[in-house]
Amino acid sequence: MASRKPEAESEAVAAYIEQAAEPARSRLSELAAVIRATAPVAIERMSYGMATWHQGENLVHIGAFANHVGLYPGAAAIVAFADELTAFKTSKGAIQLPHNRPLPLDLVQRIIAWRVAQVAEKPAKGKRAAT
Repeated sequence: MASRKPEAESEAVAAYIEQAAEPARSRLSELAAVIRATAPVAIERMSYGMATWHQGENLVHIGAFANHVGLYPGAAAIVAFADELTAFKTSKGAIQLPHNRPLPLDLVQRIIAWRVAQVAEKPAKGKRAAT
């Protein structure tokens, strides 16, 4: 099975964002810019039907919905930032960012930076940690 090229994956992410209806399109674009700046070596691809940034594992997904955009940094990030997420609807690994409120871009940047650091601390898959 041939693997997809990163350029094609990035184009798929761009197409996903562009096809979203407003206001989700603009909000996804803003989130993508923050993610790209904070995780510049992450590979963009589509996963679970959403724009995804992958760096050894999925760092974050973003998705468009009628009343919000979703940010999916994983369950550990929701726990780590729980005190700052009280104003948002969250679930195990998701944050709903409603269209009628400004995006918390500083918080998103810190969550993504935290995820990048979290992934960097893990041993590479298939390799054992040095003892």
